[in-house]
Amino acid sequence: MKENNTVALSELKKGQRGKVVRVVSRGVIRKRIIEMGITSGTEIQVKGFAPFGDPMALGVMGYSLGLRKSEAADIFVELI
Repeated sequence: MKENNTVALSELKKGQRGKVVRVVSRGVIRKRIIEMGITSGTEIQVKGFAPFGDPMALGVMGYSLGLRKSEAADIFVELI
């Protein structure tokens, strides 16, 4: 899914922000992501990465969240 400014969350660099457009995960992973508050319209900021780049630290709705890059690849955001 590539549209104007739409990219996978896993492609963002430290400090970049995005607004969730779509979550394409399925099953239990999708449910877990949505329960953590990552739904369409939610703003996310990349706070940093673990030493080897996985997982990534995110700021979502006032709290910090760790998410694996494989999970973040299924979340598409519009760059802010």
